[in-house]
This record gives sequence, C-alpha cells and structure tokens, in this order.
Amino acid sequence: MAPERRYRAFLARVTEPGDEVCGRWIREAGAERAARWLLHGAERPRGMTDRRWAGLRARAERADPDRDLAAARAAGIRFVCPGDSEWPAQLDDLGDSRPLGLWVRGRPSLRIWALRSVALVGARACTEYGAHTAATLAAGLAERGWVVVSGGAYGVDGAAHRGALAAGGATVAVLASGVDRPYPRGHTELITRIAEQGLVVGELPPGEHPTPSRFILRNRVIAALTRGTVVVEAAHRSGALVTARAALRLGRHAMGVPGPVTSGLSAGVHELLRGEAVLVTDAAEVAEMVGDMGDLAPDRRGPLLPRDLLDPGAGRVLAALPAHEPAGAEEIARGAGTTTDDAVGRLYELRSLGFVERHGDGWKLTRQEVIPVGHDRHGC
Repeated sequence: MAPERRYRAFLARVTEPGDEVCGRWIREAGAERAARWLLHGAERPRGMTDRRWAGLRARAERADPDRDLAAARAAGIRFVCPGDSEWPAQLDDLGDSRPLGLWVRGRPSLRIWALRSVALVGARACTEYGAHTAATLAAGLAERGWVVVSGGAYGVDGAAHRGALAAGGATVAVLASGVDRPYPRGHTELITRIAEQGLVVGELPPGEHPTPSRFILRNRVIAALTRGTVVVEAAHRSGALVTARAALRLGRHAMGVPGPVTSGLSAGVHELLRGEAVLVTDAAEVAEMVGDMGDLAPDRRGPLLPRDLLDPGAGRVLAALPAHEPAGAEEIARGAGTTTDDAVGRLYELRSLGFVERHGDGWKLTRQEVIPVGHDRHGC
C-alpha cells in the first residue's frame, strides 16, 4: 500500500472532497495513473472542462505527498486508505464520492468503532433544550456501547461529544479541516480531548482549512460511516438535514427529536419527521432503530388502573354510569349498548369489585371512581 498511499495523499491535496468526476476518473484509471496524468498533463478525464483541468494542474504542481505524510506522522496522524485493514467498508457505499482516504488522529481502530456507531447532529446555535437533549442522548448511547459520531461544531455537535465523554464512552469527530487544525478554534480543547480518548478524522490533508462547501461535503462521511443519524434541532436550511437525507439515500436510518412547534430550530426536524425519518426521544429508542434484532426500547404507557383489567363489556357499562346522580339499569344499558339483563349482571359484578354502588333502584359510581369535573376518564 505504500505507493498507493502516496498517490492517494497526492490526490487528496489536489482534488476536493466528494468530487464525483475525479472520483470516477480515479476509479477507472487508478490512483497512480490519475496522479501521473495530473503531474504531466498527459490526459484529462472525460467531463473535465479546460478551466477545471488547469486548476487541478496548478494544485498538482504545488502538492507534496511526502511532506504531508511526514507532517502527519510527526503529529501522530495516520492516513487510512481503501484496502487498509482499518478502512470502514461502509464508506464504499458513497460510490464515486467516496473519500480518497481519511486522516485519522487517535489510537482506536476506525473500522471497529464505526461498526457500532450513531451520528448525532444538529443546530450550531442550539437552545438549552437542544444541548441538554444531545448530551443526554449521547451519554445514554455511550452507556449502551455505541460510538457517538458528530462534526465537532458548536451547539448540538459539541454537546453530543461532551455527553459521550462524560459517560466514559467513545466518540468520533469528523472535521471539515485538517485534523491537525481543530475547527472551530473555540473547540480546540474539546477536539484535543476527543483525539486523546477517541478519534478525530477528516478527508483534508494536514494544515487545510474549512470552507462552506467542505462542511456540506463532510456530512456525507458522517452519514455513511454510521448506522443511523439523529437530528436534534435544525432549521429548514441546515447541514444537519443534509446529513440525515444523505443517510436515507445510503439506506441508513434517519431519526429526529421533536421540539416546540413554536421554535424555528425545530421546524427542520419536524419537516424531516413528516417524511421518512423516525421520531425518537431517548437513547433506548435510537438503539432500537440501529441495533440488532431484539434490542427493543421498553414499552411506555401510563400507570395500570384497576378499570384497565375489566373485560370490554364491563368496561362499557362502567363508562355509561353518570358521575354523580344514580341511574337506572335501563338507562345504563342504553348508554353501554347492551340489554338491561346484561347491564344488571355487569353492575353486580362491578359492585363486587368496588366500582359501583346501588342506591334504591339506581346505580352510581363509588367515591374513588368519580373523576373530577373538567377531566375525562383518561385523566386528560
């Protein structure tokens, strides 16, 4: 892999992440041949304009893969390429937009960690609710043995990384810059901590800076690397939604955490949930979506009441009784949609169970069964 790694490092310096034209060219011609064409101007790939070819050639003249690989080694960074034992095979689902390689900072195996990973993404300018939810979800997933993947940004990303770290769990930051250049700078300490306890990865060579397009293209790697993507707070125009939609295109799970309908930061998530995404509220529900068969979230229901154990016929008779005034058996039977004889039998059964009591020729609910005025029978 040494020559192949060198050619791919060269091409990673020359081409932009996710460039499908260059990706197809490299797939068809091979990394070595593509690199030599760029260096010597012998041929150009089909679909490449004169202007774009000239730009790539100018970059190629300044590229020095040996320098990049040496700088990476000095900083404790390795360049993982397709074909390496550490390469996550699920990235191959990206086709011609697959990364040429990934620069990796940290000790664990990227391939092993990616096998059981979930992306948590969302708004940079998130609310307190969003930050709390992201941190809680990340901690819960980490406690269940899941690796939390995010983009290292302010807001939801940072909260997700911190939540996983606080739980003593595993987390991966996928950057839109060189992994030796933490971005945003305000997260330098956090990203350094992630590199020490987890992994920091990126497509760009050492020293490269992020651009708006690189942030968007980075999101496809987050989506492809993980089993599913959870969005916590996102406006209608949000990179987090790009990640979730990329996950759906790749056959991964897309999930969203609902928020207040009055919040613009929840509007994008709610739009996603109206489509193919699944609503989740905690780590157990996320794990149920992305986990193995049988990894089910617990059933959630209100407290079991004695009336819930009644058979349907008795329940209908009980529901037909007025709250305060006694009622005759015929009136109760009409309300329950049954015969008078059946209603009488049910009423005596309900009396033995403590639900109703007889008052002369009428029947009424016992005191504990009377529901306060203004509430329905389900406590709403």
